[in-house]
Amino acid sequence: MTLSVARDYIADNIRCNSISPARVHTPFVDGFIAKNYPGQEQEMFGKLAKSQPIGRMAKPEEIAKLALFLCSDDAGFITGNDYPIDGGFIKLNN
Repeated sequence: MTLSVARDYIADNIRCNSISPARVHTPFVDGFIAKNYPGQEQEMFGKLAKSQPIGRMAKPEEIAKLALFLCSDDAGFITGNDYPIDGGFIKLNN
């Protein structure tokens, strides 16, 4: 979809990129763990965090900073790309 939108609107000087985050530590994650694993919150949080090669979940502001960059004039020559922000999950998990 990103490629299609980028291709369709490039003549109008509209850029399109996508961000594909892995696990992000949000209140939703905490609530999900508390609801589904009562009494095991720390253990489950640790398992989720350790499943990322970097050893932790992303912070929401880390994803936001990439989005802000892609929307800025500094990214004016970038279009049609997907940015996995995944703590190495795709490239480093074997």
